[in-house]
Amino acid sequence: MNSLDLVPVPREVLRRAGTFALKHSTRIAADGPAADTALLLQELLRPGTGIPLPVVPAAARAEGDIVLILTPDDAGEPEAYTLDITPERVEIRAPSTAGLGWGVQTLRQLLPAESFRSTPVAPPPLTLACVRVEDAPRFPWRGLMLDVARHFMPKDFVLRLIDLAALHRLNVFHLHLTDDQGWRLEVPSWPGLTSAGAWRRETPLGPVDAPTGHDGTPHGGFYTLAELREMAAYAARRHITLVPEFGFPGHTQAALGAYPELGQAGPVEVRTRWGHSPHVLAPNPEALRFISDVLDVVVDTFPSPYVHIGGDECRRDEWRTSGYAKARAAELGLASVDALQSWFLRYGIDRLSAAGRRAVGWDQVLEDGGVPESTVVMAWRDFAADTASEALAAGHDVIQCPTRTTYLDHAQSELTSEPPSFYGVATFDDVAAYDPDPGPDSAPDSGPNPASDSDGGAVERRGRILGTQGHLWTEYMRNPRDVEYMAFPRLAAIAEAAWSGRDRRLSSPLAGRMGGYLERLDAIGINYRPWDGPHPWQRSR
Repeated sequence: MNSLDLVPVPREVLRRAGTFALKHSTRIAADGPAADTALLLQELLRPGTGIPLPVVPAAARAEGDIVLILTPDDAGEPEAYTLDITPERVEIRAPSTAGLGWGVQTLRQLLPAESFRSTPVAPPPLTLACVRVEDAPRFPWRGLMLDVARHFMPKDFVLRLIDLAALHRLNVFHLHLTDDQGWRLEVPSWPGLTSAGAWRRETPLGPVDAPTGHDGTPHGGFYTLAELREMAAYAARRHITLVPEFGFPGHTQAALGAYPELGQAGPVEVRTRWGHSPHVLAPNPEALRFISDVLDVVVDTFPSPYVHIGGDECRRDEWRTSGYAKARAAELGLASVDALQSWFLRYGIDRLSAAGRRAVGWDQVLEDGGVPESTVVMAWRDFAADTASEALAAGHDVIQCPTRTTYLDHAQSELTSEPPSFYGVATFDDVAAYDPDPGPDSAPDSGPNPASDSDGGAVERRGRILGTQGHLWTEYMRNPRDVEYMAFPRLAAIAEAAWSGRDRRLSSPLAGRMGGYLERLDAIGINYRPWDGPHPWQRSR
């Protein structure tokens, strides 16, 4: 295999003569925390290779072994790693267990694609080309978001997608758990959220803005707290942070369907149309108690240092026509009812800060009073304004999420045979050309540096661009196979934008490395989109 079939492309790859043979006598040598990564490598390689790969102490290493070594004194780039393959042994060195984990994922990609199957189809030995890989990520936030609120996805598929994120050296898995169309998070003190809010009566058919009808079939589901803890632990073992999202004060109609006292419109049902609901939280004590209780459960369930609080697409119509909301805004000293959004968000952010967690929000959190500077902003509205520059200038750290290139719910081509999707087209080439930070000074840990605003002028950055992520909004993804079709192969381009430096991407274009990549997807059994368009069975949903 050509070593440059690696995805994302590493910083430096040096080809050498010779091969390393992975055979029944091969062991994995590691000590201390590195032994945990060694056990993960053993778990990943055993099914498809049939090789037992026992883990032994580093002192017992011998010729023919795979050796994992922690080098904590090399602290400059914590997720960096070096992978050295010679005819005598394989050695992975890194300053952290995360770096070792990324070296493991690169090692997997250098094996024959058949090693990704669920059972051996070729007898050992398996050969690895001798190479030296020196690598480190460009950005510290490299993510994938899965929306399980619009269409619920089974736990086993979420775990599979976490595995695939790790293979792409992504380190954040953002789980969108609540929305107008469904609630997926168990909250013991609010049982109606899952007995009622987790289920909608039916699902719309046709375009998002002009539905042609409904399917007449109830849809729903939720995750128990035990399942969510399992997901978080599964991700952490693969050096991925599972970031939960509970959005408010808008996108809450599923909660209002279970507890109408949280809103102002009286009884409503879990939303059966796409788009965002006009029904939002009322600024009353019950709504604040609801936010507190849900955030307490989220903090107790997920060890993530980040919690996403939404904050997007909150319609103010109900507040503007409500005497109670107007009186409450005046009582709070707010300039208008519109500022209730910021008031709600600051309440939640303060709650998270007291628990030692950092809030993340969509870029509308900047509106009507804004949020504390510590809040990370996901800048997605590339069609509205240069929100990233606005957030950076205000001192916020930013995750770049432009809809044109990171929203993987958009169609993959203009072909009429593409299955139903949300607005817009984002081809593989579009995503592969995307740069999260095209400015001249884009090191993620650099100090203040200029960014361009929407008029082409320079603004001063006080915040940092932390990275980017891909988004799988599931209005038109009814099941795991639909999700896989929309995610792959475009997720390879997202991963490369997040991991690889610009010069390396230009010198080794991603399209030229897709041969080995697609062979791996075939071996895993991914329902990806072919280059020349969907298969007949992929066209209709």
